[in-house]
Amino acid sequence: MQRFAIGIEFCGVHYRGWQTQQPGVPSVQETLENTLSKIANEPIAIHGAGRTDAGVHATNMVAHFDTEAIRPLRGWMMGANSILPKDISIQWIKEMDSDFHARFKAQARRYRYVVYNNPQRPALLHKQVTHVYAPLDVDKMIQAAKKFEGTHNFESFRAAACQSNQPVRHVSHCRLIRHGCYLVLDIQADGFLHHMVRNIMGCLLEIGQGMYAIDHIDEIFASEDRKAAGVTAAPDGLYFIHADYPEQFELPKAPLGPHWLNMPE
Repeated sequence: MQRFAIGIEFCGVHYRGWQTQQPGVPSVQETLENTLSKIANEPIAIHGAGRTDAGVHATNMVAHFDTEAIRPLRGWMMGANSILPKDISIQWIKEMDSDFHARFKAQARRYRYVVYNNPQRPALLHKQVTHVYAPLDVDKMIQAAKKFEGTHNFESFRAAACQSNQPVRHVSHCRLIRHGCYLVLDIQADGFLHHMVRNIMGCLLEIGQGMYAIDHIDEIFASEDRKAAGVTAAPDGLYFIHADYPEQFELPKAPLGPHWLNMPE
């Protein structure tokens, strides 16, 4: 039995998230499993570094699978990409030892949330960004984003349906970056709760629109009440961009993305 790690890029518009759902509900995981099973001529199960919501995208979702089938690396990747729908693509593949696990060996995960702040809505980036037409106090939002760094109880920033046993997470960085008409929230943590990034972005957007002061974030944390944190931002602008693993695994260094944004790494 051989283990392989793969890096996956996908547009989440037509999927109900990464994780396999009930029959008839399209997911990225199930689509990949069906494709790789055809190439292997045996059932393939895939384990991803994390989960994504419906409509969320990824530029480098790391996953792994085990198989007894013998195929060259090029055969796996080229064969899969010739069958997969155009909105899912395997970017790299690497043979791994059995002690690698895409989910349990990941030390941190990183997301970017992209807002297009312009009076007119974009057409070419439909469902790839979240459009906010109202003026925003970006400097205030940049200061507010730093409030999320460190170890906190994120009870107020997770969905009611979140299944995690505990809400404490360590955020190693949370930066809001102005990039032309785009605002990019770049956030990395040891793990994320259901809707956590989208709820953080929703809070920042409300602060940017003058609805709250920056210190209101402290009150939200203290309340440990989801209702205190305001709206959940749309999934359109959210991208899973990186999972961090121990250097011993020597995984390929993929661009963070999204690629059209052309931001410094």
